[in-house]
Amino acid sequence: MQIDENRLGMLALTLTPNLGPKRVLDAVAQLRIPGQIFELTLTELEGLRLPADAAQFIFDGKARRAADEEWGKIIQCGATILTSWCSNYPERLKEIYDPPPVLWVRGDIGLLSRPSIGVVGTRHPSPYGTGVAEMLSRDLAAHRLTIVSGMARGIDTCAHKGALVARTPTIAVWGTGVDVVYPKENKKLADDILSTGGTIVSEMPMGTFPAPQNFPRRNRIISGLSIGVLVVEASENSGTRVTARCAAEQDRDIYAVPGNVTNKNSWTPNTLIKQGAKLVASWEDVWEDLPSQVRLQLEQEAGVESKPEAVASLLPDPMLRPEETIVLLALRTDESLQIDELLEKLETQLTSSEVFTALFELEMSGRIRSLPGKNYMRTL
Repeated sequence: MQIDENRLGMLALTLTPNLGPKRVLDAVAQLRIPGQIFELTLTELEGLRLPADAAQFIFDGKARRAADEEWGKIIQCGATILTSWCSNYPERLKEIYDPPPVLWVRGDIGLLSRPSIGVVGTRHPSPYGTGVAEMLSRDLAAHRLTIVSGMARGIDTCAHKGALVARTPTIAVWGTGVDVVYPKENKKLADDILSTGGTIVSEMPMGTFPAPQNFPRRNRIISGLSIGVLVVEASENSGTRVTARCAAEQDRDIYAVPGNVTNKNSWTPNTLIKQGAKLVASWEDVWEDLPSQVRLQLEQEAGVESKPEAVASLLPDPMLRPEETIVLLALRTDESLQIDELLEKLETQLTSSEVFTALFELEMSGRIRSLPGKNYMRTL
């Protein structure tokens, strides 16, 4: 694929030392076209209010050479770049204070402009957080809302997997180059995302390895691409708070799944709810809050004329037998219960045989799962 001078100009500016996104965009705004950057004198470059070393880097032709070299790596990887000068650059991302001048992209560029929701949370989720992140992502994706996350360990990984279970494309925003999988154990997940028509995107040049400062920066892209951000589990000092703050600053909707107040990972979502975030217990809580034109678009794409039927909920199924409902309510999604403890807990309500029968039926229907040592917990 040939690259035009304007995209190459944007790439050269982005690769110039000491130029952040805002300064690059401010410089381009003063040009007729981005490719003009290669034709300017040193005085004209300094007139764009570029730092002296940056202006010299461009004038000496180093920026052009860096851009040419980078483009070769992009082609070799099977990727491409999308600049803020391009007509298909996502409109929602343009709205934020400092949109990336250049996005490195693998996969479907068009997916970046679809209605989407960011799903984020801790790298160390509880069984409850793992289950609810995958469940909500699956159900929202099944209703054609694109899932955006960072492919980090924990909640991010669960979000992408939920979308893949629904057989829908998902967007992974990386804090590394699009040719550097991080964490390494998510190599198969990255391959699955691409093979199902999804997208991997980054504002980092090819070959950029994980660096702590890169990940908070990429969070503004997750929220910037999204209509809203859903927080599942995160502790008080989690990086997820950065994404939630970015979402608030970008005037995005914020959703949060309530958690056990004794669990440290419930601090951020519970606090966000107290501050006005929408409490989410099922996909409908997000769906009903979407702009009406977005809902209409997604419903038309799905070929339906009315609100889609529920797929799952955090609440017990009202069609269960009374004994099964009692047992199900006694179990938790974030902690297992040993059979002796369960029998003792329910001894005034059910006989032991009723409990065993209910456990068998609930496990057969997939509503609970058994763990070693005759421990049981609810599934989502």
